[in-house]
Amino acid sequence: MDKEMHYGSDYKYIPATSIGSGAGIEVMPDLFCYTVQIVNLCFAGNPDHQEFVIVDAGMPHSADEIIAVAEERFGANSRPKAIILTHGHFDHVGAVIDLVKHWDVPVYAHQLEMPFLTGQKSYPDPDPTVEGGMVAKLSPLFPNEPIDLGSHVRMLAADGTVPHMPDFKWIHTPGHTPGHISLFREKDRTLIAGDAFVTVKQEYLYKVITQEQEISGPPRYLTTDWKSAQQSVVKLEALQPAAAVTGHGLPMSGELLTTSLKKLVKEFAEIAVPDYGKYVGQIDRKTH
Repeated sequence: MDKEMHYGSDYKYIPATSIGSGAGIEVMPDLFCYTVQIVNLCFAGNPDHQEFVIVDAGMPHSADEIIAVAEERFGANSRPKAIILTHGHFDHVGAVIDLVKHWDVPVYAHQLEMPFLTGQKSYPDPDPTVEGGMVAKLSPLFPNEPIDLGSHVRMLAADGTVPHMPDFKWIHTPGHTPGHISLFREKDRTLIAGDAFVTVKQEYLYKVITQEQEISGPPRYLTTDWKSAQQSVVKLEALQPAAAVTGHGLPMSGELLTTSLKKLVKEFAEIAVPDYGKYVGQIDRKTH
């Protein structure tokens, strides 16, 4: 079965990192956020029970690091029950095939992400012309061809349930990608947002390196549907999350998260949407 899995031909290590790389933050007793270079993944599960799920799969060539973190938190030879993908961009699936081979676990994603995870379709090209800094300019260097997980990837159930994460529900939050999802736990209002919004200006190299905390919309250079992205942020703000882990940047919680999300919703066109770029299109730039 492993033979049918492969990364795209443009799969490669990306030499970009931040001061947060290699660091982890326990957001909740059963939710550990870990940074691989410039992207976050989550280990969801209580270490005392040694059962866990991984949400997203890091940068290319990071599998050994992710396995080491899993074993440090959950014990030697521990393995997750599943890998849940918020979406299939290279920095969220960078190690997924290596992890599947090592652990022999299923991967779950939204139905609309399947073409990008089964070798059928590439995402639209990154936009280096978009308003932003050096990371945006370098975005054409990022891997963009689809990976192929073959029979190892499965569609999430339509009822919103998340395998092996019984208290979480998945929420369709498109815009950054067609099948992007976020995960929400009602009992403590914990949100795993993926790239629906982030807490660092991901387009700017200095801010990525320093991890200067600032709420923003999805990374501009890979976002192709700004109207849907705006609707997704409105949907997530309405949940009134108490804590949020995003795909890029430090976790945010409490009053800072509440006020920041309200501001993002009210001023989405000014804060999130670039002034120019080939995917900007038509969007209402009035505040709401």
